[in-house]
Amino acid sequence: MSPTGERPVRDHTPASLIALHTAGYRLIDATVGSGAGTDIGCGTGEESAALMRVDRTITGVDYHALTAATAARRLSAAVCADARVLPLATSSQSWVSSSHIIEHFTDPERHVAEIARVLRDDGVAVVLTPNAPADFENPFHVHLFTPDTLREILDAHFDEVDVSGLTGNATVSAEFARRRRTGRRLLALDPLGLRHRLPHRALTALHSIGRRVLYPILNRGGGESATAEDFITVDADLIDDDTLVLVGVARHPRH
Repeated sequence: MSPTGERPVRDHTPASLIALHTAGYRLIDATVGSGAGTDIGCGTGEESAALMRVDRTITGVDYHALTAATAARRLSAAVCADARVLPLATSSQSWVSSSHIIEHFTDPERHVAEIARVLRDDGVAVVLTPNAPADFENPFHVHLFTPDTLREILDAHFDEVDVSGLTGNATVSAEFARRRRTGRRLLALDPLGLRHRLPHRALTALHSIGRRVLYPILNRGGGESATAEDFITVDADLIDDDTLVLVGVARHPRH
């Protein structure tokens, strides 16, 4: 699998981003219960496998066939599918996780509607997505959310919704600040914003190349690297513009 920067790939993606995703999966693990579940956007299944328990089965879903095939070797099953048209029976899942997926859709409500459709009446969904004010320029992220807009889209399909945040300590803040400084220096090379005139496919390709060049440099940056233990959850009233990730927990889907 060729790294684009969007998938966390160990030994390529900066440690702070790997730790952020790991912390998110730990939160999912603590939130969902037993039974049949689905991890949407499972990638190679490395993080998804951390959700495995004797009383859980996990179906991974990924849009890339070879990636899904890799995940199938780690999980109960994995399928290649569009996360807006899930190949799962209605009311068949006890839980669904969607980690850093919803921001990639121009029509994210279809994704949420599918999550609600496949969940049992007593099921739970956990949706993680970047907090819009904290997200650095990323052409792959076409629909960013604030706490209010994430709650709104989940409220349309679930009777019970809770939104919280996932943020980091001083080590995390320093590492993300360093990444942003480097990113701003690179963007300064395009003072006229000509990149925004490119076709979206060309812009994402350019962004991927930039990350493949930049990430090894960031990984050589030295200093203390963030770990999953450096992240904490905060209640909705404590979410601010520096909170990295929004966490939506939704129950009682409307069928």
